[in-house]
Amino acid sequence: MSAPSRRPLRTALRTAWLLAVATTALAAAPPLPALDIAIEDTSVSGISSGGFMAAQVQVAHASIIRGAGIVAGGPYYCAQDSVLRATTECSCTGEPALSCKVGEASAAVPALVAATRSFHAAGRIDDPALLARQRAVTVVGGRDALVPAPITRQLHAYYQAFGMPASSLSPVVLDEAGHTMPTASFGAACSASEEPYIGQCGFTAAHAILDWIYGPQVAPPATDAAAAGRFIEFDQRRYIPDGGLFGYLWGTGLDRTGWVYVPAACAAGMRCRLHVAFHGCKQGQSYLPLRRPPGGGLYNGTTFVRNTGYDRWADTNRLVVLFPQAVSIPWKNPNGCWDWWGYTDDGYATREGIQIRAVRAMIDQLTSGRRN
Repeated sequence: MSAPSRRPLRTALRTAWLLAVATTALAAAPPLPALDIAIEDTSVSGISSGGFMAAQVQVAHASIIRGAGIVAGGPYYCAQDSVLRATTECSCTGEPALSCKVGEASAAVPALVAATRSFHAAGRIDDPALLARQRAVTVVGGRDALVPAPITRQLHAYYQAFGMPASSLSPVVLDEAGHTMPTASFGAACSASEEPYIGQCGFTAAHAILDWIYGPQVAPPATDAAAAGRFIEFDQRRYIPDGGLFGYLWGTGLDRTGWVYVPAACAAGMRCRLHVAFHGCKQGQSYLPLRRPPGGGLYNGTTFVRNTGYDRWADTNRLVVLFPQAVSIPWKNPNGCWDWWGYTDDGYATREGIQIRAVRAMIDQLTSGRRN
């Protein structure tokens, strides 16, 4: 009697499971679109850990990157595989538990240059000499105690070591700014260094970055109340190298979904360009802040995606903006930072790194609709 009595229950459970799977599949975010984008018109930017990540992509895939904007970030491979170096010599994020040792030479630029050359010799990154043809803008706050100005100055020295001319580098110092992503009018006080690290500075870093990289032909921003294009949530897991069950979360530090902004002209098939914007620590969509974000809700959601100003310039300049999303990993990466010290794998700063591989796959998909 026991076996027959269990069969209806098993059937019901199996049916419920299949329905749940089907419902999840139907609700899954879509893939990224294939658009008419020239891959060599790709640029990157980021703040804090996103700034370090942008520098990693800029160097690892130098052959396709037109330029970079680094906000409160530092030179490539600064941490040299050490979270201790990352939090004490490349930033002061280890305080108060760890004493800050940031100084004018704490990033050890000659060692970083040597490591970069070694990575290229081993075929793990593109030729760093290609940095000489890129354009870069750096933004740092005079009151930033987390990633102080000396780190940005050492990024300049790193660029110069690979032949980037002074005329291609635009250093921006906002004397009254803290550790923040500067905007014209959204966020906390400009001098604050607090979540969600977006500040009202009367200055839009996104504009400075895009204008410098793509100028002088950059058009003024849209003035409409609402964005003309679309913010699209996409299935980020499609672009993450297979890491097994739940590997996308615990093994990679990458969230289930990411965001992309597609101007109407780009969706209609016009030739466009691509910019990849990396959020910083405690800015990802799934991060749970201590205080509710400005838009309400428990999690950050699209606070960074929708309020840092990229879309206003994207609309008038046929620029698709990709916003990949990192996620917190308990004990390893609780603040949802991008990997710039090695919490994911040994190749994190090279083309072999799982996060860089995922971002490159996203870039490849978005540019796969290019027309001759």
